[in-house]
Amino acid sequence: MTTRLTQAEVYEFWSRQAQEHGQSPSASWSDHRVIEMEIAEILRHLSDADRVLDVGCANGYSSLQFASARRLQLRGLDYIPKMIDEARTRLHAMKEHIRGSAEFDVGDITELKEPSNTYDKVVVIRVLINLGNWDRQLKGLSECIRVLKPGGLLLLSEATLQGWRRLNAFRAEWGLDDVPMPPFNQYVDQDQVISAVRDEAELLEVSNFASTYYVGTRVLKPLLAKAAHAPVSVADPNAEWNRWFSQLPPAGDYGTQKLFVFRKL
Repeated sequence: MTTRLTQAEVYEFWSRQAQEHGQSPSASWSDHRVIEMEIAEILRHLSDADRVLDVGCANGYSSLQFASARRLQLRGLDYIPKMIDEARTRLHAMKEHIRGSAEFDVGDITELKEPSNTYDKVVVIRVLINLGNWDRQLKGLSECIRVLKPGGLLLLSEATLQGWRRLNAFRAEWGLDDVPMPPFNQYVDQDQVISAVRDEAELLEVSNFASTYYVGTRVLKPLLAKAAHAPVSVADPNAEWNRWFSQLPPAGDYGTQKLFVFRKL
């Protein structure tokens, strides 16, 4: 069993990521293909004039794509100061492309300083999985719902236990080892999340936007590489195989990463 990192170790891990990767999307995740699919999926739910809080914005890579595609009033928060430094640098470089407004600040999802009932949309991308345990995940969820206006949307993109287990079941049928959960993550239980917020928010959709990509890159590609004795990096997002699969429509429910769309009651 993989030993999970402490909260202090998780903080240090993401601080190193910010330092090592700077403006690259790899500061958030090495697989930028999934990040691009994620951005496109979230943009379906963002509209001009929305007031948006992006909690756990990392270096602002996704945030400023949102702000370039829609006329938003966007505020990004991350608990790693170096991430916010990078986000502000990115904002300065992209200011001519921002259609509305954008700003970044240090903030903690479990103790948001934002006023209640303020935002039209709250975006949360791979933040709950870094909180270590369910109690902190639930606190973060509650804070995000609190700052939403009634009728506002919580756009929650997280890795789920259900998607991870189903992907590994698919791999196991073909003799492939399990894809491990990173030690700095605690994937969320999809059913637990939905149940926990049902008195505050209505689930509108769970999008398995990356399912086809996961099957193509985490099942089919390693099988072909094994059969052909090809020295390829299975998860390399720059490979043509990965690029092609990222352009296919999603099918099935094998993607570890899912987008939950909740509407505040």
